[in-house]
Amino acid sequence: MADAAAIFGCSTLRLTPQERAFFRAVRPWGFILFKRNIETPDQVRALVDELRATVDRPNAPVLIDQEGGRVQRLGPPHWRRYPPGRAYGDLATNDPLAPRDIVRLGARLLAHDLAALGINVDCVPVLDVPEPGAHDVIGDRAYGDTAQEVAELGRAAAEGLIAGGVLPVIKHIPGHGRAHADSHLALPVVEASLDDLDARDFAPFKGLSDMPMAMTAHVVYTAIDPRRPATTSRKAIKQVIRETIGFDGVLMSDDLSMKALSGDFAERARASLTAGCDVILHCNGDMAEMQAVMDGTRVLAGRAKVRCAAALARLPKVVEPFDAAQARARFDAAFDGRWAA
Repeated sequence: MADAAAIFGCSTLRLTPQERAFFRAVRPWGFILFKRNIETPDQVRALVDELRATVDRPNAPVLIDQEGGRVQRLGPPHWRRYPPGRAYGDLATNDPLAPRDIVRLGARLLAHDLAALGINVDCVPVLDVPEPGAHDVIGDRAYGDTAQEVAELGRAAAEGLIAGGVLPVIKHIPGHGRAHADSHLALPVVEASLDDLDARDFAPFKGLSDMPMAMTAHVVYTAIDPRRPATTSRKAIKQVIRETIGFDGVLMSDDLSMKALSGDFAERARASLTAGCDVILHCNGDMAEMQAVMDGTRVLAGRAKVRCAAALARLPKVVEPFDAAQARARFDAAFDGRWAA
């Protein structure tokens, strides 16, 4: 049976009978977890197993947003806190390579936490380059203020995740850093020239165009398409994301329930897939919304299916050898114990 070109969330700590039946019927390619789905390690492992059982695929992608800082779905008392991206870029050190080394170490620790739960995709790294005066929805989630800093530390994070058996998702392609609105609440419009976008916003994504997965930005770039956000713009996806940036991995939409998008849920899903997204993402676990999303979603086929298979093939058969206790001690020392709790 074919899989749907969709990634869905669920409502609570265990699947409801209705969710279980729905996921068995539509067979989404993957799933995503949020804080509402998190209680204890054993509970999360059981939920991950339950989700995969509905589609009968033991390696089905199970995603989470575990960046650190204010975007962290797993936390105390069962999981440690991690710093936001900017804390790595601001590390006080005389060694210019130290931030990159510590980012990779932090991502390797994240992967260790996630892999122990069966979670195999983390929506990290954030490759947005913040612009002074822009909305702080990105803010300290960014690794630095320049495209080079963001690209270098973003690559280190991605490599640390992969080494630990977790796929990274680069976001928010082709760049959310200039936005003056939070796309969860409104549609941001960026009026920078194409040359300026190419030099600053697109650059980190070009540097990591070999990554297996990317998440779109619900942002209108007037120099690209003045009418549609990148998620639903064929021009933005084909000419910028696929050609200019050169990304050929799995392209997933950001959450379809965000207020930046217009139209009903079937229209949002259909528009995203028609524009060139390989899979759509719907996060909040609302059953009526998920059913509506499926009215505009197709089965995974063609180039999208090939990309999805290629992404999962990037998961290593054997993870890099790793002494977690030693790594935690080294990581905590780099931050003088500020994130040890």
